[in-house]
Amino acid sequence: MKRLYETILTEGIVINDNVLKVDSFLNHAINPQLMKEIGEEFAERFSGEPITKVLTLESSGIAPALMTSLVIGCELIFARKRQSLTLVDNLISTTVDSYTKKQKNTISISGDLIKPDDTVLIIDDFLANGQAAKGLIDIAQQAGTSVVGIGIVIEKSFQPGRSELENQGIRVESLARIASLTNKQVQFVEKTRL
Repeated sequence: MKRLYETILTEGIVINDNVLKVDSFLNHAINPQLMKEIGEEFAERFSGEPITKVLTLESSGIAPALMTSLVIGCELIFARKRQSLTLVDNLISTTVDSYTKKQKNTISISGDLIKPDDTVLIIDDFLANGQAAKGLIDIAQQAGTSVVGIGIVIEKSFQPGRSELENQGIRVESLARIASLTNKQVQFVEKTRL
């Protein structure tokens, strides 16, 4: 995805060797045209899979997941980080560690929204240590659904998330894979699909 690589290079801010700030187009402000292209790319990469639901985590995963579900033509469900007054019955929950926030979050979805006959595609904004992805997989497994794979917008390949997910037999498709953020420079693993 040439546009995603270019946007990371021009708008991304390397905070340190482990943190890339992408608030201007993904995590705080949303670039709708870029999100549309991201949704189309994920739909293409997972074409042929019998996806009935896209599953993500609030809030940064919602934009790419929504565009993906729109292109695929299926529903989107997002796990909530805070329990609301209306989300009390038939909850499916798990706990995940947030890499950037350095805290544990209990994430939940209503069991009424996901069924054992669903086939789920998980979409998220970042992959670092894989905790959010593992939490979403756990929720899908608790619901009895199958997971066709995980689509990641930006993967920090120098962290263990991908290998841990692949060791579980999970297909991982990342649109941009970062090899290093050393010296405040973004270095990509590869530039395939440019």
